[in-house]
Amino acid sequence: MPLYKTITVSHDTRVFIWKVTEPETSLAEKVVLTEHCQSRMLGMKSALHRRAFLSIRHLFWEAGFEDKDVFYNEFGKPFLHDGRHISITHSHNFTAIIVSNSVEVGIDIEKQRDKILRIAHKFTPIEEYRTLANAEAIVRKLTIVWGIKESLYKIYAQPGLSFLKHINVLDFSFEDQSTTAQISYEGKKSNYDVFYLEFEGFTCVYALSR
Repeated sequence: MPLYKTITVSHDTRVFIWKVTEPETSLAEKVVLTEHCQSRMLGMKSALHRRAFLSIRHLFWEAGFEDKDVFYNEFGKPFLHDGRHISITHSHNFTAIIVSNSVEVGIDIEKQRDKILRIAHKFTPIEEYRTLANAEAIVRKLTIVWGIKESLYKIYAQPGLSFLKHINVLDFSFEDQSTTAQISYEGKKSNYDVFYLEFEGFTCVYALSR
């Protein structure tokens, strides 16, 4: 089983990353889905999406629970019946989850692609990154910023939250591998610690509530 990486964030918070290389039939072995999730998977036309969906259930097992232990609210945010906090992500052939006993968490994986340059103005002041050495560095940094904001959005899970207007990320260098961020929304402020890593042309970001 290609468990790609496990990260121990703290004594009660862990990240699990999977690289999807197996055929769907192999991933489906020993996976028991709830009726809701079985219906969701049957509706997926893409084999890659189905394989990612199944690999995430293997990550559940790595973290010590099963598909039946997870439920979702009306916004699609996942929860664990035992009260632990969870977040889920997938991008192409990578999937990941973060699980914490004590704090709310969010996670996001993104493929580093030039097209992020075209949408950057929608989620961050692009002029902040013009001083970087080259286009590749700008793409890498923007992908981290997008991942941070996506992770925070998964934690907050409130309609109307704007990546550009309501989520602020403290500037960072690639070597830092962490920074902080704040959501200011409807008169309330909440703060987060965020961490990031890069591998095989992908960026993984995870966030923890303070």
